[in-house]
Amino acid sequence: MIRVLYGVWPLLLGIVLIMLGNGMHFTLIGVRGDIEGFSATELAIITSGYFIGFLSGARISPIMIRRVGHIRVFAALGSFMSAALIAFPLITEPWAWTPLRILIGFCMSGIYVTAESWLNYSASNETRGKVLSAYMIAQTLGIIGAQGLLTLGDAATSVLFIGASILVSISFAPILLSVRPVPVVEVVSPMRFRELYKSSPLGTIGIFLLGSVYATQSGMGAVYGTQIGLEVNQIALFIAMLFAGALLLQYPIGWLSDRVDRRSLICVASIIGALSCGLGWYSDGNLQLLMMAAFLAGGVTTPLYALFLAYTNDTLSVDQMPAASGGLVFTFGLGAILGPLMTGWAMQALGAYAFWPVLGVTFAAIACYALYRMTQKASVPIAQTESYLGVTPTSSPVAVEAAGVWAAEHAEVEREAEAEQTPFKNNL
Repeated sequence: MIRVLYGVWPLLLGIVLIMLGNGMHFTLIGVRGDIEGFSATELAIITSGYFIGFLSGARISPIMIRRVGHIRVFAALGSFMSAALIAFPLITEPWAWTPLRILIGFCMSGIYVTAESWLNYSASNETRGKVLSAYMIAQTLGIIGAQGLLTLGDAATSVLFIGASILVSISFAPILLSVRPVPVVEVVSPMRFRELYKSSPLGTIGIFLLGSVYATQSGMGAVYGTQIGLEVNQIALFIAMLFAGALLLQYPIGWLSDRVDRRSLICVASIIGALSCGLGWYSDGNLQLLMMAAFLAGGVTTPLYALFLAYTNDTLSVDQMPAASGGLVFTFGLGAILGPLMTGWAMQALGAYAFWPVLGVTFAAIACYALYRMTQKASVPIAQTESYLGVTPTSSPVAVEAAGVWAAEHAEVEREAEAEQTPFKNNL
């Protein structure tokens, strides 16, 4: 593993620094927006703007890379993102913050596409799984670490926004000074929604609903924290717990997914998510209960994303996986745009604690639909399923496609090895 990481450590270091800056700004938007008197609806629109930009960047950035190359795209997007972060405290108006968030979402998507192209190219078939896992861990650690940095400054000033901009700016140094241009990694056009739904109704509907959950947690969590009167360090801890849960529960859920019917696991994980939202609503500001609810709700969200990808791939051939992955990422993005808008409206009309019922109902809808699909179709035999790989919702189609193909190839190698061992066991 050390040898594998040695060749990609500059890229992983750069990703950690980028996520430190991006993770700071995600929470800062909610905290500073409350200080400026923005309503929950206005902050929801600003939050959705990020995911509008992210979807656009996933489609446009590969075209930009083909035209001018990885390094130029990477440097240009980093410069725009750094400038946008500094601009937030200069114009504290919702009409200005929304396009800035769209720009940052676009830049982050393009940065992911570029970085993951380099990462995928630098890995071999034997090391790709480990490299992608290390990349996902680096992303999550960066987001968690960002919450700690928020306690070092005053959100009412420009200091934290400037700090986030500096982190993003210096993050490109280890990457640009160490990598070389690589052949462009083509991003296959996403599978059409109708075809995707026909291939995997649960994967399609489930990942759409999960997009709503993820965007609400990551984008509206800080808004909820400010509106119930949490201090900045408590809000930072609340957001950190969402992602800490994802980091710690990813492996056990992934281990189970290769051994049980994935639809059952999706249902159970969604029920846990719904119950944790009930705990959050019941907590009434009790910090310990609130953090436990965040840990569990966030803890099942990211593994559910990987579960939906793996479950969908179980019904597809290797040739279909790249297009299906692109379709799932796009569908997830649509849910991520709509989720904060729905939550912001509910919080505006019913109060801050509407944050939890909206999440809980969405988790419950996923569980109910998984139960329904279990009555409509027989499960895929465990021996024929693809391997699970913990892909995070922040990944671009490049990483999702690479992970899907790796999982299929890895599962095929395991099946062949098991088939070769079976005659030997029978002879014994």
